Formats: sequence, C-alpha cells, structure tokens
Amino acid sequence: MPDSTIPVVLSIAGSDSGAGAGIQADLKTFAALGVYGTTAITAITAQNTLGVQDWQEVSPDLIVAQIRAVASDMRPKAVKTGMLGGPETVRTVAREIRDLGLENLVVDPVMKAKGGKDLLLQEAYEVMVKELFPLARVVTPNLDEASELVGYDVKDLSQIKEAAKAIQTMGPAAVVIKGGHSQGQPNDLLYNGSEFFEYPGKRIDTPHSHGTGCTFASAVAAGLAKGMKVREAVFRAKEFTTRAVKHGLPLGGGHGPVNHFPDLLKQKMPEE
Repeated sequence: MPDSTIPVVLSIAGSDSGAGAGIQADLKTFAALGVYGTTAITAITAQNTLGVQDWQEVSPDLIVAQIRAVASDMRPKAVKTGMLGGPETVRTVAREIRDLGLENLVVDPVMKAKGGKDLLLQEAYEVMVKELFPLARVVTPNLDEASELVGYDVKDLSQIKEAAKAIQTMGPAAVVIKGGHSQGQPNDLLYNGSEFFEYPGKRIDTPHSHGTGCTFASAVAAGLAKGMKVREAVFRAKEFTTRAVKHGLPLGGGHGPVNHFPDLLKQKMPEE
C-alpha cells in the first residue's frame, strides 16, 4: 500500500442531514485542517438547526464493511468516533478498531443532541466505557457527558479535575473535558494521567454553535494524524473551534452551524 502525501483520518459517526454536526462537520474540519477525511456512517439522522427529529442505525455488517474498505486501501493515521447509537454498534466499532490495529483514536462520547434527544442508548454507555475507552488516545466529553460518565454533577474546576482523573482510569490515555457548557468562560482541561493542562477560552455570544463538539474532536484527530503530541493537538483544535464558533453561520430558525471556512464563507460579524 503506497504512503499518502496527505494524512488520512477516518470518522466513524452519524450523518447530520442539516450538515452542522456529525460526519459532515468532521469532513469540513478535516478539509480545513489539511488532512483527507474518510467515513464510516453509523446512523442516519433527520435533523436541522431546530434539532433531531429522528434517527436510525446502520447495520453492523455495513459499518464493518465501511471501516474495512477504508483501512485496507487508505490506512488512516487517526480515527475519530462520534454518534454510535446502540450497544451493538459500539461493540462492533471497538472490535474493528482493535482488530485492525487502528491508532490515534479520539472518542467523542456523543450522548445527546443539542436539543436533548438521546443519540447514545442507555444500554450502550457501559459498552462504550468498557470496550472503546481503553483503545482511545483521547476522550473529549463536555460537562454534561462527563457528569453522566462519573455519576455526579461536574461544574467547578475541582470537580472537573476529579472527573478527568476518574474518566482517565476508565482506559483512555488522555481526557479533555470541554467547558463550553459551563456558566463561566469556556475553558477546557486536559489530563494525561500525570499532568493537567488548562486551555482558557472566551465566551462568544452566539446561538450559532451547532457542531462544536464534533468539530473539536475531529480537529484533535487531525492534529494527531499530522504527528502532533496530544497537548499541541488539543491547543490547535481549541483555536480552530473557537474561530469556527466566532464566525458561526446564521442559517435556519434554531442553532446555526459553526463556520469551518470563515475566509471562504465571509459573514458580517459584530465588532468585538
């Protein structure tokens, strides 16, 4: 198999018909950051800026076929998982990543859509933690997902640090707890098993932030595919995602998507 001059990244996630999050956001992130995006679609969602109306899982056999088609021909240098849906999908994805020896796995533990609809079935939580987390180089929960994983509300910095330690013991090499859902500034925290690294942010007053989590995790995967260390990949992902949110697109009647190409899709933004 010839080496590619451009790093390949595989996104294993759900499709967003409104193209603000999911596979579509992942591909836009990869393109913007100079890596080649490939996909294995786990679920089809019917959604727009107002929320998710419905979704349906792709069969495990077809998920396997997609992953193997990519891995056998365009060996990915990093993998990102997003919406996985049910326990059999989680189990299937974990098995394929493990058996194929795919590296630099970034797990975005997508549990709910922005509107609150469940995107990971309750019975899949334990499977994800048991089988997928130990394969991950980085796991990227937001505050709500971190709270779900550890079983208590995660709000202030001391709780975030405690939760990061707890999640890291579940198997991933590193954990980034994202602060976008906090009441204060959207500061992120990385824990690598021995050290904490803080990534301060500035709150952007916009409703157009759909796809933020997918974009961040995909940007981390892109950085790892380029050979960055986790700490640098997270830093670059934070910068990229912040810029995408700052220039979010006022589309639809709800939460518009972040803008992965602000220089291409120019919007008149209010003065800072």
